[in-house]
Amino acid sequence: MAAAALRRVPALARPGFGVRLKQGTVRGSALHSMKVTGSPDSNQVPGWQCYGAVFVQRAAVLSREENPMESAYKRLLEQVELEKSLYSDHELRVFEDEEKIRWRQAEDYDSDKEEDVGQDIVTAQDLEDMWEQKLRLFKAADRVQEADKKNDRSTLNRRLDEKLILLVKEKVGDEEIWLLPQSEWKPGETMRQTAERTLSTLSGRNELQAIFLGNAPAGFYKYQYPKTMRTSDTVGAKVFFFKALLMTGDLKTRRKGDYVWVTKSELKDYLKPKYLQQVNRFIFDTSAMYE
Repeated sequence: MAAAALRRVPALARPGFGVRLKQGTVRGSALHSMKVTGSPDSNQVPGWQCYGAVFVQRAAVLSREENPMESAYKRLLEQVELEKSLYSDHELRVFEDEEKIRWRQAEDYDSDKEEDVGQDIVTAQDLEDMWEQKLRLFKAADRVQEADKKNDRSTLNRRLDEKLILLVKEKVGDEEIWLLPQSEWKPGETMRQTAERTLSTLSGRNELQAIFLGNAPAGFYKYQYPKTMRTSDTVGAKVFFFKALLMTGDLKTRRKGDYVWVTKSELKDYLKPKYLQQVNRFIFDTSAMYE
């Protein structure tokens, strides 16, 4: 009975299974390399090279400016909170100091009944005056940095209220194009390890410290090489994107002009349309919702 059941199991569930594709077969043991192996009596079908790419994103440093609707809603919440709130310790101290002043100014005031006579007393109003003086000396830093004025996209010190994405310039064939950092997959690696190696190779001496978000790729892109780059074994590349959140560091050893830190809206200035379409699928950025 067991033998009969085994015969009814589809070919995909048996050891050494294969998927028939025209004149070639993709072996189960070869799926990790994404190569298509030919059958003994047919020509080899061209395969694809696998790449692990890293999507490095710097989080926003500042909160973005409020739009008119948010400002109005904020004022409403503050008013509701004020009406329903209790007095703070400082406000209670202000009332207590006012009561003491009125008592001292009364005709029946007796200084012998006051315990803190002769002591230097700092009232709540004195504290408010000191805080006011400190506030006048405080100067907030500019939201618009020098790099924003010069449109210098090679530094992280720009667009502090938006997320930034790292792009690098790579040579593909005879053409230099902008891509997310990527490296070719090596046997024995997981795709995440390939992406991690990409980041360490890119920055050198661990200049960029980032946390990878998960073991599964966030996106995928497939493209064919130019005809001059194609071989009998390889027709193109399959790229698996992994997200990483930048913690510290910057690219200092890489030549300026070979990399940029850009916002989501600036990606279109660098990436090709089809590549950009796939990248946009896994970018979560709420800033565009409030524009």
